[in-house]
Amino acid sequence: MNGLQEKAPLGVGVIVGIIMGSKSDLPIMQDAANIFKEFGIPYEITVVSAHRTPERMFNYAKEAHGRGLKVIIAGAGGAAHLPGMVASITTLPVIGVPIKSSNSIDGWDSILSILQMPNGIPVATVALNAAKNAGLLAVQILATADHSLTLKMQGYKDELRRKVEESAEKINQ
Repeated sequence: MNGLQEKAPLGVGVIVGIIMGSKSDLPIMQDAANIFKEFGIPYEITVVSAHRTPERMFNYAKEAHGRGLKVIIAGAGGAAHLPGMVASITTLPVIGVPIKSSNSIDGWDSILSILQMPNGIPVATVALNAAKNAGLLAVQILATADHSLTLKMQGYKDELRRKVEESAEKINQ
C-alpha cells in the first residue's frame, strides 16, 4: 500500500493496527512493532493522516473491527487528531502515542491533543514518543483473552525485574 507495511499485508491475519500521521513518525512507532515481533503478535503498520487523508482515516477506523483488529495504536505529532478521531469512529480500544514533531511545542501540543478527549471518546495515552509502552499496553489488553500472552507478559516483567536486581547487585559490590 505505501511501503510501510510489515509482517502481513493489511487485513491478513493481523490483530493490531499501528497507524501514524506521517512517515516521519516511523522511527518512533517502530518501537511498538518491535514489541509485537517479540511477542509473536501479528500486526500491520501504515500511514493514515487525519488531516491530509480524512477518508482513508475514516475507512481504516470503520473497517478495523470487521478486519479482525483488536487494538489500534495511533501515533501523531503537532495537533495530533489521529488517535481521537479514530477512537470516535471505532469501538476498538485506541492507544495514542504523542510524538514530538518538528513543528511541535516540545511535544505538549501532541500530549494534550491526545490526552484531553471529551467524555465518551476514550483514548489511552502513553508518554511522549513512548510507542514501546503503547505496544506493551496492547499486549496486556490482548492478554486478557489469551493465556499464552499472559504468560509471555509475565516472563517479560520477570526479565525486567531480573535486570534491575542484577544492576543493583553490581552497584552494591
